[in-house]
Amino acid sequence: MHRETMEYDVVIVGGGPSGLATAIKFAQLNKKNNTNYSICLLEKGSEIGAHILSGNVFQPNALDELIPNWKDLNAPLNIPVKKDKLLFLLEKIGIPVPSFVMPPMNNHGNYIISLGNLCRWLGEQAENLGVEVFPGFPASKLLIENDKVVGVQTGDMGISHNGELKPGHEPGIEIRAKYTILGEGCRGHLGKQIIKKFNLSENKDPQHYGIGFKEVWKIKSELHQEGLVIHTNGWPTSIDTPSGSYFYHGENNEAYIGYVIPLDYKNPHLSPFDEFQKWKTHPAIKKYLIDGERLSYGARALIKGGLQSLPRMEFPGGLLVGDNAGTLIFSKIKGSHTAMKSGAIAGEHIFELLEGKSSITFDEKIKNSWIHKELYKSRNFGPIFHKFGALLGAAFNAIDQFIFRGNLPFTLNHATPDHACLKKADEMPKIEYPKPDGIYSFDKLSSVYLSNTNHEEDQPCHLQLKDLTIPISVNLPMYDEPAQRYCPAGVYEVVNKDNENKFVINAQNCVHCKTCDIKDPSQNINWVSPEGPGGPNYPNM
Repeated sequence: MHRETMEYDVVIVGGGPSGLATAIKFAQLNKKNNTNYSICLLEKGSEIGAHILSGNVFQPNALDELIPNWKDLNAPLNIPVKKDKLLFLLEKIGIPVPSFVMPPMNNHGNYIISLGNLCRWLGEQAENLGVEVFPGFPASKLLIENDKVVGVQTGDMGISHNGELKPGHEPGIEIRAKYTILGEGCRGHLGKQIIKKFNLSENKDPQHYGIGFKEVWKIKSELHQEGLVIHTNGWPTSIDTPSGSYFYHGENNEAYIGYVIPLDYKNPHLSPFDEFQKWKTHPAIKKYLIDGERLSYGARALIKGGLQSLPRMEFPGGLLVGDNAGTLIFSKIKGSHTAMKSGAIAGEHIFELLEGKSSITFDEKIKNSWIHKELYKSRNFGPIFHKFGALLGAAFNAIDQFIFRGNLPFTLNHATPDHACLKKADEMPKIEYPKPDGIYSFDKLSSVYLSNTNHEEDQPCHLQLKDLTIPISVNLPMYDEPAQRYCPAGVYEVVNKDNENKFVINAQNCVHCKTCDIKDPSQNINWVSPEGPGGPNYPNM
């Protein structure tokens, strides 16, 4: 099979905040120094922003540094945060928590935004600076020669189930570069390979994750309070699973609402999707949604291991940036600003390498930046919750963040990978979820419909099982096959046919959240990029 080859000085994989910031910073330096280095950016979504999902209350300091005149250039940061509200939910009431006890949750100076729309705007800035942006081109394979990354291969377009190229379709392209930047976001499948190949997580805690949901609602104007930011923890998730929610009043009478569940949860009967749907029926939440309309839905894993889990970010031939490495600040539930900052440092570092001027490593530059200061102050936040659960964990974290400002004289560890935290099904209580009411709570399939998810049907399944027998022979008897519940899109089913259980994968429903790749207790599922621009098409997430 003949493949076309393209050559660049720099190739960036991923059109999220980290990849775009890398491209913009590099292109700014290219222009400033009158150099002609070539750079391209690959994005697997149909357009920049199509696969971006985030809460999002945005801390603008990295944007201030990267593009100081962003207001003049009409960046879509229109709604400043006006009020913070924290609640601990019991089943029927919400108990107010003084916001001053959790300084990282103080959002004064931040903005309620659509991160997808900010990325679309950043994509325009990158193109204006001469970056070649290619949406709809997933990087499916690393090119490695002599133990060094020398670029990536884009996915073959039109491969049938039997592995042959369909008539009229093109094989992927080899994009070779002096430096390859991986900004795929949380649990990027190339980043995962790089971390393993070059042992970048040596002497680190295993990485930790959560699954985050988001819905955009149009709510009644009299219930809408533009600029109001609400966070909750507590009900409905059990006390040993410290989950949390957000409810952001954005522009145009829209509310961005969602729920985050840590993926180190123990009970295989737990359904993160149904916990989210149930949360919306709480009186403190439902009161804002009366006569509202749900406009969109999505889900995405988020990376939250923090400083103890952060791998080395430089490897032979390239760099990991943003949440491909894990720069999210869990105590703030924010990662866009640190992702952008890591990208800006990466753009500068790669430019210096090409010029032969860099004197210290990329990891040293990260450690010398405010990213490291924020990660350090947040380092105990996740381990405290894991050790003490939702209620006691919240109390200890308030002491850490309010009294010690994140500077406790010790560092806790969380040494168990998320998938290994799952207990056997017969050891844990079953959970009965109420049926969706179609007003506040909904089923998975009608939700996936709102994500505009689509995949070409006649293509190899991008959800690969290492052993086809494990779901039925191991996961079903031991864990009641939890893929049926942890997947937020109804991809996985156990179907009984002719008195025999079969494991069914509805890959066309996949919203690319990566939860299966993370939480499968047998580590039997490998998520790889599907063909072309398949996946969700988020309009305003």
